[in-house]
Order: sequence, then structure tokens, then C-alpha cells
Amino acid sequence: MNVVECKNVSKRYGDHAALDDLSFALTENKITGLIGRNGAGKTTLLKIIAGYLRHDSGEVWVFGERPFSNLKVSANSIFIDNEMSFSSGLTLEELLGTAGDFYPNWDGELAKGLFSYFSFKPDQYHGSLSKGMRSTFNMIIGLSARCPLTIFDEPTSGMDAATRKDFYRAVLKDYIAHPRTILLSSHLLGEIEDLLEEVLLIKSGNACLHTGIEELKGYAIGVRGKTEAVLDWIGDAEPLHERDMGPGLTFMVIKNERTPEEMDKARLLGLHISPVTAEDICTYLTGRSKGGIDDVFSRG
Repeated sequence: MNVVECKNVSKRYGDHAALDDLSFALTENKITGLIGRNGAGKTTLLKIIAGYLRHDSGEVWVFGERPFSNLKVSANSIFIDNEMSFSSGLTLEELLGTAGDFYPNWDGELAKGLFSYFSFKPDQYHGSLSKGMRSTFNMIIGLSARCPLTIFDEPTSGMDAATRKDFYRAVLKDYIAHPRTILLSSHLLGEIEDLLEEVLLIKSGNACLHTGIEELKGYAIGVRGKTEAVLDWIGDAEPLHERDMGPGLTFMVIKNERTPEEMDKARLLGLHISPVTAEDICTYLTGRSKGGIDDVFSRG
């Protein structure tokens, strides 16, 4: 069953295309990482899925319904980001009670446990919290609601390293005990890849890769050696990334599609073949140029 389905979805803000003919589908009970650089369209996409924004063209379905201002979608999903606002007249303890009245799957014991673990005080107000503590409180709401579709948009903004690790651990433990569809956005994959079952990578408002996390880890290989030998070996393959390693030496990243015989040839040519991390693959696929920042300093 597809919990979320987007077909040829576009959204513009004036002359800027935040989303451009984007298509993908998310099945139920998976943790998916929405990965992309700042400005890639992640927040716009998540707000459309959550029913906060209208898209301009294409089709969006959430639980088989059009999400914008849809009560069924609202009742079965929650959108957590660092811009969440709550009533200034309610204490944190009262906010938890209100959330418990709204979300049918609310786990009050989990909320109280996390509230105590992160050292919140019942009489504190959301507006008086630091940025990191606001993000942590929002996370408590998101996990304890146990909505069938739970959306976290850059949820660890402002959190220190220890709190981020606790957050990821809490997400994983609660997901294992109570599976649901979790969509977690980030511009960094390294911190969250152990949580994920699949990755949706977007660039300039379009999906450039949607695959399982294990498939992503083997998606590409790096090849380093004499420039002439590297170019001879990769042939017509389009490099995802290339870097000058010094006089006559080159490093390139290509899709991992080579046969064992071709790998043997690489070794005979004196080339060094290396794996490429999932985070680096995402960086290369969403880069503005194949050489990255090195292109700024290139001469010739």
C-alpha cells in the first residue's frame, strides 16, 4: 500500500520552481530519508504532503486522499519542524495533555518518560525554551503521537550532539515497537543512515534517486590513478564526480556497474578502486559541478 504518492508534482514561488515534475511513492511502515541540499525543495514537498500547501500541478495522494485541508490526512499524520508554534498561555505539561486529546494513538507514558529524560519542567513555556530544547520538545510530540504518517523536517536543528544521538535512538526504538511510515528530512545523510530503510534524494525540486539504503551504499565506486588510464578504463561512463589529484593523477566516481573482468583490468592498469560512502554519493549526485569546490580554484 502506498501511503504517499506524487505524480509529476510542481510548485512555484514566482519565477522559482521549488518542485519540478516530481514523482515517487512511499509504501507503509518504512523510515525514509528525504535528502537534499538547502533549497532543494524538501520543506515545500513535506508541507504539501502534510496538507499545509497546495501544489500547482500534478497529483498528490496521502492515504488515498488529496491532502490539502483534509481531515483524514490531518488526523493520521503529524508534521514536526523547528517552526512549530504552540499556545503561549499553556505550559509544557498542559501542551502534552492537549496533544493527548487530539491524537488518537497518543502514548502518554512515552511522552512523560521523554519529558523527564530531557529534563523539562512542567511549568515551562514553549516560547521560553532555547532552540535546541524547542526542537527536543517538538520531537517528543512527534514520537508520542504515533501517527501512521510521521514527518520530521530537519528535526535536530539546534540540538547538541548527545541529544541528536538520543533522538535517533528514540526514533528507532519506538519505530521497532510501533511501525509506521516515517519521513525524515535532512541535508546530511551520515547521521541518520543507520535509521533508514530507503532514501529519496532530491535536487532542484526533482527526484534524482529513490532507492534502499543498502543499494545506495553500493551505488558507486571511486577509481584513482593516472589520468590516461582512468579515462581509458571508464570509457563512455559519465562520472558522478571527478577531482585532480596532482600532476597526471585523477580521481573519479562512477556508477558501480563493472563486471569482475573489468575490475581485473583496472588492477592491471594500476588503478585503485575504492568504495564510496552513501553520504558522499548523495553529495556528488546533488553537486552543482562534478569537481565541487575545487572547480573554483582550477586554472587553465
